[in-house]
Amino acid sequence: MSWLVKRTNTFTVRPLSDSGEQLLRDLLDASAALWNEVNYERLMRYNDEEGYKSEDTFEADTGHLEGKYKGVLGAATAQQVIRTNTEAWKSFFRLKEQYYDPEDTTITDHPEPPGFRGNSDEGRELRTAIRNDTYTIEQGNRSRIEILVGQELKNEYGLGYRERLQLELCGQVAWADWEKQGRLNLWYDEIEETFRASQPVTVPDGKRETPLADETAALDIGANNLVACTTTTGQQYLYEGRELFERFRETTRRIAEVQSKLPEKCHSSKRIQRLYRKRTRRRDHAQEALCRDLLERLFTEGVDTLYVGDLTDILESHWSVEINAKIHSFWAFRKFIDRLAQTAEEYGIDIEVQLESWTSQKCPNCGSTCRTTRHKDTLTCSCGFEGHADLTASKTFLEQQITDSVRLMAQPVRFEWDDHVWSELPRSHRPKEQRTDPSTVQYSGNIASGNT
Repeated sequence: MSWLVKRTNTFTVRPLSDSGEQLLRDLLDASAALWNEVNYERLMRYNDEEGYKSEDTFEADTGHLEGKYKGVLGAATAQQVIRTNTEAWKSFFRLKEQYYDPEDTTITDHPEPPGFRGNSDEGRELRTAIRNDTYTIEQGNRSRIEILVGQELKNEYGLGYRERLQLELCGQVAWADWEKQGRLNLWYDEIEETFRASQPVTVPDGKRETPLADETAALDIGANNLVACTTTTGQQYLYEGRELFERFRETTRRIAEVQSKLPEKCHSSKRIQRLYRKRTRRRDHAQEALCRDLLERLFTEGVDTLYVGDLTDILESHWSVEINAKIHSFWAFRKFIDRLAQTAEEYGIDIEVQLESWTSQKCPNCGSTCRTTRHKDTLTCSCGFEGHADLTASKTFLEQQITDSVRLMAQPVRFEWDDHVWSELPRSHRPKEQRTDPSTVQYSGNIASGNT
């Protein structure tokens, strides 16, 4: 049987002219304005009903708003923007049900209704969604995306009745042989100052890789070192995160400073929104690159099963403001696990989340959990053991899962983030070695990439 799986192409796009860029900006701006108006209508109903009847929220009259914007966006795109807002509200109500479910502990923070996308005075978040049957992608030496726009924009920018807005697609499409394409998400990346697009596609499962062996690996997700990994082949990987977190925290401080200077009863501004997006963008970029880098290495090692520690018990027994900020706000544990699982699917690697109680305190020599002491990255025990705390924890966690001992065959490979790639740190004090395969990095330069 031929199975189909979902993937996502992501790429940078460029308008073909200055007028084309302004047309695209007008299209994205109008989409953001429509989103805001629809969201306002639904938020007013939600507040009136105190959120108890979700169906009342969706009874807001959006038909007149579709008619208001279809001249600019086209009827199909106007409908799609309204539909994406509907999906956001439905997701909010699902999360709210989970939050109030005493048997569901996955949602720890009270969900908030969908937000707005800025305003005309301070600047909107430029984003839209194009219905799957109203755009085409032409692949080749000069790849193109063509999308429908409303007649008002066509008239303003001199497009013919049957003409479409053309955008250059930069790089190669990772998942080119799709069976079905989903809606096209198109936005302006303020951090990179470029336009980007993502295209969900359905592709044959034949593109799923198969590891060449049946090795196993385990991850320890930490507060200072983002990921420590040990494999049954005896290899260890360590992705350091202190500098990355410090930049995240510095941006958080800047947000707080700007908020403190806002006028009374004003809760946000264009600058604050940009800082939030910049902070999230950096974190997500590093996460995506880490997942891709690590899983490529594990695939080469022949790993077909990856165990990941569940951090719930850690937060309950070792909670602190800083650890909570690192794991929840910065590291976004559940979001990282989802991204890791989706990327692992491409490599045929199965992800299993298991409790890792006491692995970070257990001595690998004597097995004690009460005689060990951790100071920064070092774990020591009164029996004489001394080793790297996170790497030791990942090895202990792995041995718990396979019920066997793991013999380390080499020195750990350490990585440091440099805003573009995870660079391998040499064992000596030579200058840093650079990765030679930039195709593993998402969202870099003009490279089109594929993810899930």
